[in-house]
Amino acid sequence: MFYRWSLALGLCLLGLAGCGKDAAPAPAGAESVTLGSQNETARALPANASAPPSEAEVLRGTYWPPAKLDNGTARISCGYDYQADGDGEPLSGLDFFSLVDALAPCQPAGVVRVRYEGKIGAGFTALVQRVAAMAARMEIPTRILDIDSSGGHVEEAIRAGDSIAESGWSIWVREGAVCHSACVLVLAAGDTRSAEGKVGIHRLMRDRSTATSRAELSRELRAINREVRDYLERNGVATAVADLMMTVANRDLRILTPDELTLYGLDGSNAAQDDLDRIRLTRKCGEDFVRRREQVRREVDAQCMASGKDFGALPDCAREVQSRHGFPDRSCPHDSPADLYLHEPVLPPLSAAVAEEDVADKLVSRRNVSPKNVSPKNGAARRE
Repeated sequence: MFYRWSLALGLCLLGLAGCGKDAAPAPAGAESVTLGSQNETARALPANASAPPSEAEVLRGTYWPPAKLDNGTARISCGYDYQADGDGEPLSGLDFFSLVDALAPCQPAGVVRVRYEGKIGAGFTALVQRVAAMAARMEIPTRILDIDSSGGHVEEAIRAGDSIAESGWSIWVREGAVCHSACVLVLAAGDTRSAEGKVGIHRLMRDRSTATSRAELSRELRAINREVRDYLERNGVATAVADLMMTVANRDLRILTPDELTLYGLDGSNAAQDDLDRIRLTRKCGEDFVRRREQVRREVDAQCMASGKDFGALPDCAREVQSRHGFPDRSCPHDSPADLYLHEPVLPPLSAAVAEEDVADKLVSRRNVSPKNVSPKNGAARRE
């Protein structure tokens, strides 16, 4: 218990937790409303009224509104190898201190893997948002969503996916797992995606539909289909996936082949994230740096991450490859390509880090790897 409270205090002192500055919920009755009656007088908001805090702002505090997993279970592990280490410990809750307890063991390795089994709903969205928020405070850069889901609510899948896209997750559908329906939208959002299990799609279905004809059904689905297409596009996935969904009856399932997953942009690195990273790095380090860095990544993928390679040897292999291309580079010493493949602790223990005023400048962002490279044993309200 003493460690738990010491850790929470440390998070506050790091300047990342916002302790003492918890975002208060919006006052009751402060929301804008649309009036639909005669002689109604619109209420004016007070001059000092401000917009209610966003979810991200709320999660920077220590008071987290009540939330719970619905239709699913989550376990937390601090390692990659699920065959050797299992799926980790069950997550007891989504409150602030439950996440402190669950993620604290993951600080030394800098890796958290969330094994989620169940439907996509509001509880799942809260799970990925809150784990990412706590991982950011604890400076755990590598975040893996190890998912097994038959689908769920499309809107929640998009909300969860947008959060995942902003917080640096890799997503695994490991051998024996499935990712069907709305889960495919979650898969689309990862920085890297690895699908060893079955990924399947079918038509979306409107909850409590009042349609009596195909035309009415099409009108009902048009808005959500447009939202799905926009979502896929911003995540570097072919919008043809949305079109393909419409050809498969809801009672059926179309399993995508490995070639189709690659073709549609649902396996491997996220093209949109890669482009964004390249743009940011070019501004910072120059075109020649980025060109050489990309060459290193291609060679590491071919030489160090081939099927059957020992994951434990990956960092040393990556360093050897990058040295042939002039890295580390003096112009950007903290952006060496081998940093993408390192998984050792990058910060001192929390007790020591608290004493350093510039700890925020020491955060390191690193891309993640797929489960097939972890161990040579591995073969690697609308509903759907």
